[in-house]
Amino acid sequence: MDRNLFREDHEHFRRTVRAFIDAEVKPNQEKWAEQGMVDREAWRKAGAAGLLCTWLPEEYGGAGGDFLHAVIVMEELSRAYESGFAIPLHSDIVVPYIAEFGSDAQKKRWLPGCASGELVTAIAMTEPGTGSDLAALSTRAVRDGDDYVIDGSKTFISNGILCDLCIVAAKTDPDPARAHQGISLFVVEAGTPGFIKGKKLKKMGMASQDTSELAFEGCRVPSANRLGEEGSGFMMLMKKLQQERLCVAIASQAAAEQVLADTIAYCTERRAFGKPIGKFQNTQFKLVECATKVEVGRAFLDRLVAEHVAGKYLVKECSMAKLWQTEMGSEVVDTCLQFFGGYGYMLEYPVTRAYMDARVQRIFAGTNEIMKVIIAKQMGL
Repeated sequence: MDRNLFREDHEHFRRTVRAFIDAEVKPNQEKWAEQGMVDREAWRKAGAAGLLCTWLPEEYGGAGGDFLHAVIVMEELSRAYESGFAIPLHSDIVVPYIAEFGSDAQKKRWLPGCASGELVTAIAMTEPGTGSDLAALSTRAVRDGDDYVIDGSKTFISNGILCDLCIVAAKTDPDPARAHQGISLFVVEAGTPGFIKGKKLKKMGMASQDTSELAFEGCRVPSANRLGEEGSGFMMLMKKLQQERLCVAIASQAAAEQVLADTIAYCTERRAFGKPIGKFQNTQFKLVECATKVEVGRAFLDRLVAEHVAGKYLVKECSMAKLWQTEMGSEVVDTCLQFFGGYGYMLEYPVTRAYMDARVQRIFAGTNEIMKVIIAKQMGL
């Protein structure tokens, strides 16, 4: 499908991203998967190559690009079957909180390091007993003079081990009647006493992403590390979750496209009963169904990305994309894996990793069931 989203400078940047991935990512994927973590040096190299925080103004160390440059990074990582190098999480989900809601002093203090890769970020919302229900957070931040003392625990935190900065959602007002007005966001720096990085969690997919538990035990954070006004955290989260869900949809779409392309190539080469398996009608029908879903998804998503770049309010549409693209991606990968037969069950084949990676897309950034609730409300139901 012809795509009209990108300018010539975007296509030049795409070539830069592909060259970086060929040189710095693909040769290390097996090692990263085995160690359960991307090398820190890879983050610094990505920063030097201009792949981090592509939209960030030059005054804060960024390249002065736009969200479309970020889209290219997401797409190319997915096409390389790289789910663990969480550049999109860092650049397009976490850092925007600092860029939009941070004070001038906070932005000057942290953003240059985020763009260079010297500072790796994470965001801590999910708790052991609280998933999509953010209003039910139990982590507390109690004011004590010029500081806040944070106590609580978080889980399933991507970049949890590597992170230098972690944006933590905590209750500053315990009154249940003010659940949505009682949440604040804090930037907690690694090494702060009481900020404990727990065990790295073993997952079904995303093997090279360091997902972990975090604990806060009497963690004293200066009030200067609070983002925005006290009690404004829930509204910040709601505003930024639109882009987070769009990022998930972008990755799911690109992954489905790459898996389909590789499966079509495989089906033209793999022979059974004297001919390529792509010549069998069942194979053709299944691949046609996948291709149709992929094309429909691409048309919707590109329109949505263009509208997002234009600054439109797209809570309903981004929730739809997160819902539809992740469901579609899982269906396409599952269908394609079947054509690889026993090889599709072997971890050395990218399609196998894609299958395991696809499952969580329907869970994080708000489960797909929550997406349906949001969409229904936006429809006035």
